[in-house]
Amino acid sequence: MFDWHSGPIDRATPLTTTYRNTQAVRRFLRRECGETFKFDRPFMAWIKSEIASDRGTTMGDIADEWIRRNL
Repeated sequence: MFDWHSGPIDRATPLTTTYRNTQAVRRFLRRECGETFKFDRPFMAWIKSEIASDRGTTMGDIADEWIRRNL
């Protein structure tokens, strides 16, 4: 089971059913998306739907989706 609090997170890290919005996740997303990154309800709902879909979504996909929504 991946540790979302202290495990190494990079663009290839798969989104798993144990995913949590931890400080480590926020740090990763700020690095990828910029200092203006923040979670909002629609984005968190999208992440939840990706987990349920089991499409093989990665943390890189999550960062790309946030950028797409916020440009």
